[in-house]
Amino acid sequence: MQQLNVSDLVDAEDVPRDQSLARVEIALLGVIFVTAAVLNTALLRVLWRQRKQMSRMRVFVFHLCVADLVVAFFQVCPQLMWDITDRFVGPDLVCRLVKYLQVLGMFSSTYMIVVMTVDRYQAVCKPMVTFQRTRTRLNLPVCVAWGVSLLGSLPQAFIFSKVEVAPGVFDCWADFIKPWGLQAYVTWTTLVIFILPVSTVVVCQVRICRAIQTNLYKKMHKQGSIGVLLPPRASEVGMSKARVKTLKMTVVIVLAYIICWAPFFTVQLWSAWDTYAPKETATFTILMLLASLNSCANPCIYLLFSGQFPNKLLTLLCRRRLSNSKDSMQNEATLVSTLNMSFKNVSELK
Repeated sequence: MQQLNVSDLVDAEDVPRDQSLARVEIALLGVIFVTAAVLNTALLRVLWRQRKQMSRMRVFVFHLCVADLVVAFFQVCPQLMWDITDRFVGPDLVCRLVKYLQVLGMFSSTYMIVVMTVDRYQAVCKPMVTFQRTRTRLNLPVCVAWGVSLLGSLPQAFIFSKVEVAPGVFDCWADFIKPWGLQAYVTWTTLVIFILPVSTVVVCQVRICRAIQTNLYKKMHKQGSIGVLLPPRASEVGMSKARVKTLKMTVVIVLAYIICWAPFFTVQLWSAWDTYAPKETATFTILMLLASLNSCANPCIYLLFSGQFPNKLLTLLCRRRLSNSKDSMQNEATLVSTLNMSFKNVSELK
């Protein structure tokens, strides 16, 4: 049975295929692929139509959608096809390219969340830095996130290749140095894609909370000394409602990432370091499959914090088919108008 080859962190072994588990895996991957592709494509279209009024926060969300589409089309979709055929079908060059793009999706989605969180930290704790950056057209954090992703994924093209896993049977696998190569690879991948990014965003969120708490305390102390009623909300101590909303959204995105990917990397570390780990069980496989749900969760979180989530989701997903071109043009204009109205609150995010 082929494991979820998001990065092929498990050892390359020619093991018998569990047909019932394969069907479950194919079904889950199919649902995840369709959901992630539809949600992110729809949201990306809306953001692209409003690109002339793009705020800084929406730029990050735009690129996060692109990263999640990379996950859907170049990570989940190839794995779905791989599971259907059981063996990798294609030349060595395609094998290396697929492995590169699979990890590129993991890197880009992760580090886009990192730079988004760092930007929110600077907006709260170092507003002058954010003000200076908003005056430049080049979004440096986004460029850094994509640069790190493109470079960090390069080793995949050299580690993996199309090899003979059994007499006359070829597959796309990695040949690790025995006995420490696999453990080193898994540990390094977990460190740069999960542990370091999560540590960074947690530190930023803690500092943001401390800054808000400090500002709130100073404001309360100042107003209390002159007999003024204390402020009930953070927006009354120097933070706009839009900024508070974006901070909450960033926290939820980070939590969703941790919840989706923590089981995956835990299972991978266990598989690499414990030779007796039950690698081919349904629990292991499903935990690794659910990691890609993060790409489905991100657009939902963005819509949720923009307000009127059910209406917006239905607007994005439902389009009527009209019989003639005139009605089709009118329907398109109505759709664009509805989307613009429904995303009016989102345009305030900064």
